[in-house]
Amino acid sequence: MQKYDLFNGKVNNMLHGADYNPDQWLHRPDILEKDIKLMKKANCNVMSLGIFAWSALEPEEGNFQFEWLDQIIENLYQNGINIMLATPSGARPDWLAAKYPEVLRVNTDRTKDLFGERHNHCYTSPAYREKIKIINRKLAERYGDHPAVIMWHISNEYGGECHCDLCQADFRSWLKDKYGDLETLNQAWWSNFWSHTYSDWDNIESPAPQGMQSNHGLALDWKRFVSEQTIDFYKSEIEPLREITPELPITTNFMYRFDGLDYSKFAKEVDVVSWDSYPSWHSDQESDIERAADVAFMHDYFRSLKDGKPFLLMESTPSKTNWQPVAKLKRPGMHRLSSLQAVAHGSDSVQYFQWRKSRGGFEKFHGSVVDHVGHEDTRVFNDVKALGSDLQKLEELTGTSVEAEVAVIFDTENRWAINEASGPRQKKKNYVETCVQHYQTFWEEGISADVIDQSKDFSKYKIVVAPMLYMLKDGTSERLKNFVKNGGTVVSTYWSGIVNETDLCFEGGFPGQLKDLFGIWAEELDVLYDADQNTVSFKNKNGLKLSGQYKAEIFCDLIHLDGAESLAEYGSDFYASRSALTVNNFGHGRAFYIASRNEQKFKRDFYQALIEELDLNRVIEIEFPSGVTAQKRSAGEKDYIFLMNFNNQVVEIKLNKKYYSLLKEKDITGKLRLENYGVEVLKS
Repeated sequence: MQKYDLFNGKVNNMLHGADYNPDQWLHRPDILEKDIKLMKKANCNVMSLGIFAWSALEPEEGNFQFEWLDQIIENLYQNGINIMLATPSGARPDWLAAKYPEVLRVNTDRTKDLFGERHNHCYTSPAYREKIKIINRKLAERYGDHPAVIMWHISNEYGGECHCDLCQADFRSWLKDKYGDLETLNQAWWSNFWSHTYSDWDNIESPAPQGMQSNHGLALDWKRFVSEQTIDFYKSEIEPLREITPELPITTNFMYRFDGLDYSKFAKEVDVVSWDSYPSWHSDQESDIERAADVAFMHDYFRSLKDGKPFLLMESTPSKTNWQPVAKLKRPGMHRLSSLQAVAHGSDSVQYFQWRKSRGGFEKFHGSVVDHVGHEDTRVFNDVKALGSDLQKLEELTGTSVEAEVAVIFDTENRWAINEASGPRQKKKNYVETCVQHYQTFWEEGISADVIDQSKDFSKYKIVVAPMLYMLKDGTSERLKNFVKNGGTVVSTYWSGIVNETDLCFEGGFPGQLKDLFGIWAEELDVLYDADQNTVSFKNKNGLKLSGQYKAEIFCDLIHLDGAESLAEYGSDFYASRSALTVNNFGHGRAFYIASRNEQKFKRDFYQALIEELDLNRVIEIEFPSGVTAQKRSAGEKDYIFLMNFNNQVVEIKLNKKYYSLLKEKDITGKLRLENYGVEVLKS
C-alpha cells in the first residue's frame, strides 16, 4: 500500500481539532485569549475556521471586515495551530436575501422560503453564485498563502433542493441534453401510463405534492439533477480558490446516510473526502456492537469514495448530540474508542463540532470541547486532551490506508430507486440496513472491506456482495460477469436485477441481465407482514457444509433453478421445499443468490463459511470474543492493527506473537487486557 500526502507536504501528523466560531465571541477578547490556551492544553493542532461567518465578514453588501479574522488566524498560527479555512456559503446574511430574493429557495409545494435557517439558498441563482465567488476570491487573495492555512473547507454539509423557475428551466435543459427529444424521454419514463405523456418541454415540472409524484423516471432524474446542480454550484464556488491557491487541497463535509446527493459523483470533485459522524451510542434500540458495525460501514464507504485514500473525520461530538431524540452522554472510554475507530478505518483526523458551546441558538446544548462552565476541569475536556495525546503517538500512521479483499456494493441511485418504487412494501425495504447487515460479519471477523458503488472496479477483490441490487446500471451486469468468470465470488439477494436506470422493469424475468450469472429466474416475491415468518434450512451435504434452520421474514423470493445448485430451502407455506439459497458456477468463479431476508445468524454462518473457503485475510489471526473487532492500516511493510472492544466489560485476548503498542509505547506479548470500550494499536 502506498502512503498518501493529503496536504501537499504541509502536514505530516494526525490532526486533532474542532469547528471554531470566534465570530460569536468578538465582544469577549478574554474568551478568545483563553481559547488559545485551552486548545494547546487539549493537544489540538487544527481548527476549522469561518464556517457560517458571512455576516461577520460582510455585514453589508461590499463592506468586507477581515481584520478580526486576520487576528484570529495569526494567533492560531503563532501557537502552532493549523487552519482549515471555510467558505461561508452555507448560511447567507439577511441583506443578501432582502436585496436578491431569487436566492431564496422554493419548496416542493412551490412556496418560497423566508430568511432564516441555513442551507436555504438556490444553487442555480446567478446572484448567489456571483456573491459567493466575490467573497471567496477575497478570502483566497488575503489568506491563501498564509502558512497556517492547510486546506479549504467548502461551505458545510451541502444539501436540499430548490423548485424555483430558475431551477425548473435548468432541469428542462438538463433533460434535453440527456434525452435529446421528447419521444426518447417519454419512452424512458414510460409516460403513457396514466396518460402522462409530455408533449412540450415546458410542461415538465419537478415532483410536487399537488402535481406529479408517481412517475418514477421523473423522480429519479430530478434527484440526479439536484445532485449534479449542487456539484456544479460547488465547482463554481471553488473556481477562485483553484485559480489563486492551486496548491491548497479542498474538501467539503459529507453526512451520515445522506441520500440527497450522490457522493460517488461528488467525491470526484474534492481532493480529500471528509464527513460528519454522530452515532447514537448506548441506545435502547440497538447494542453498541450493532452501532459500531454501522459506523464502521460508513467510515469504509467514505474511504472507498477516493479508492482507499485517507479521509478526514471533520465533525464528531466529544459528549452528546443535542438534536438526537435522546441526547445521551458517551460512557467513559467511548469517546476514545469511537474516535480511534475512525482512525482505524482510514481517517487522518479527529475533529469536533464545536470547540466552545454557543450561549444561544439551535446547538447551544450540543457537546463541545469547552462547556458553558468555560474551563478545563471537566470530564469531556480531559477525554479530548487524552485523545490528542494518543493521536500524537500515532503520527507514523498518517497517510496510510486500508487494503481490502471484500467489497459491499452500496449505491446511491439504487437507493433512490428502491425508495421511490411503489412496492413491494411501502415500509421496511431497509436497503441501507440490509447492506450494513451483509457487511457486519466481515467487520466482526476483522476482515477489511470497501463499500463501493456499481461503477467501481471489481477486479481487485475476492468477493463482491451486492444486496438488493434493484437497479442495474449500464455495464454493471457485464462487469460482474467478468469478475466471476475470472475467479471472483459474488453474492446477491432478493429484489435484484429488477429495473434499468430509468426504473423500467427488465423483460424476460428477474434478476434481469443477471439470470445467467446466478443460474436462476425469480417468478414471484412473497412479501410478509411484520408478524409473519418462514424458515430456511440448509440441505444435507450442501457445498458450504452448513446445517441448521433460520428465520426468514419480510421478503421471500420464489425462484426456479436454471443451472444453479440449491443449498437451502424454505420450510413452510405453499413454497415449502423451494430453493432459498443457490450457487452457480460461472467461468472460474461462483455466484450465490440469497432468496429471502434472513435473521443475522444466517448471514453470519453463511459468510463465515465463505471466509474460510476463500481464505480471506483477517487483520490478525487470533480469536476474540463477540464485540471485539480488528482493523488494519498499512504502508509498505508496516502494518498497524487496531483492536477495539465495543463491550461495556473487560475482555482478555491472547496475542499470537510479540507486538509493539503505540499507545502504551512498549512491547506486549501474551494476554492483552482491553478495558470496557477499550482500544489498543499494535505495530507488527
